[in-house]
Amino acid sequence: MLLAKKIRIKVSPRDAETLEFMQAKCRALYNGHLGQLNAGAKWSLYDAKKTRQQSRQVDPAINAVYGKLLHEVCFRLDEAMQAFVRRVKVGETPGFPRYHPRQKFFTLKYPGMDIQVQGQHLVLPTGGCGKTKRLANIHATLTETAPSPFQEVAISKDAQGQYYATFLSETTTSPPQADDGSAIAYDLGIKTLATGYSTTGRFLHIGGFTAYRWYNKQRDKIRSLRSQCQKGSRRYRYRTMVYHRISEEKRRKQRDSLHKASAFLTRQAERAIVLGDLSQPQMVQKSRKATKRTKGLHRSVQNEWGLDQFIGMIQYKARRYGKDVYLISERYTSKDCSGCGYRQDMPLWKRTYRCPQCGLVMDRDDNSARNILARFLARLGPYPASQQDDVLSANSGI
Repeated sequence: MLLAKKIRIKVSPRDAETLEFMQAKCRALYNGHLGQLNAGAKWSLYDAKKTRQQSRQVDPAINAVYGKLLHEVCFRLDEAMQAFVRRVKVGETPGFPRYHPRQKFFTLKYPGMDIQVQGQHLVLPTGGCGKTKRLANIHATLTETAPSPFQEVAISKDAQGQYYATFLSETTTSPPQADDGSAIAYDLGIKTLATGYSTTGRFLHIGGFTAYRWYNKQRDKIRSLRSQCQKGSRRYRYRTMVYHRISEEKRRKQRDSLHKASAFLTRQAERAIVLGDLSQPQMVQKSRKATKRTKGLHRSVQNEWGLDQFIGMIQYKARRYGKDVYLISERYTSKDCSGCGYRQDMPLWKRTYRCPQCGLVMDRDDNSARNILARFLARLGPYPASQQDDVLSANSGI
């Protein structure tokens, strides 16, 4: 099992310039290959490696970059192209791999065998040797103890200018296993990130990252002040930098919240984890009947939980703990009564389910979680294609 540990590192201004120089050359090489692909060239990892010598002749400064970092650039682009081709073959319409912008740090990935770690001291090699060595090796100080042994080290930088080293190591610790065959179903909602119901009758509510409202308010304020400045002026550039810093902090804290929630979810005692399947068309579609409260948008557009990213975290963490993840269609799970099966319209603003037939009164997310679990236990298949046109509107809920 592979584990990643991210540690902040302290570098001198001179070493920071070296890191910036190497990442700029790696980014330029990546964008150069990508530009050739956009121009109609055919991608081949073998051919890309053969052009390395030509790149050194065109730009001699690239010799100061550690050679294996340049090799890693080709592998990263190859992974992006393979993912693009794979999604095209299954019928999706993915976007072509994007250029790496200049204002973002291009992550440098070092093989573990080339890194020297002595206590809190980290040494990162640069290109060349002897008289041809232009830049001295980078000496950094770790703020925590690095894991040992490790396979790879990735150097990154956040929006505040802090540098980090992520150590990828392999652990032999066996993950905890559930001792029963129980299952728990989660409904991904609006008010809360997830509401779960297990086969033992236990409800579980997981809150999400609610501080995004404050960050959105701050970004709107900065954007409003920036609109009053002349474009390209010093004050305009300063407020743009502040805007990007706030956005990066929001994304970082949101990812941290999703990681903690997914880790807590996967550590539960249940063996199987059942999630409501949110299709991509359903995530972005507008409803047919717009109301004053819903404004014609689907519920997945109205929250900022990052549900697709959250599901991906659950899937790979569940494999770490030896558990199974199932995606079940959640169509009509908020409309149907979990007690008697009666179906009624449930607008998004109606948060309590009241069944007129059996008298059940329950939170709509709890009711939906119970229906998802019952559907999983019954092993119901997907709905037929003839019902695909019955798109659920935001007025009626899901």
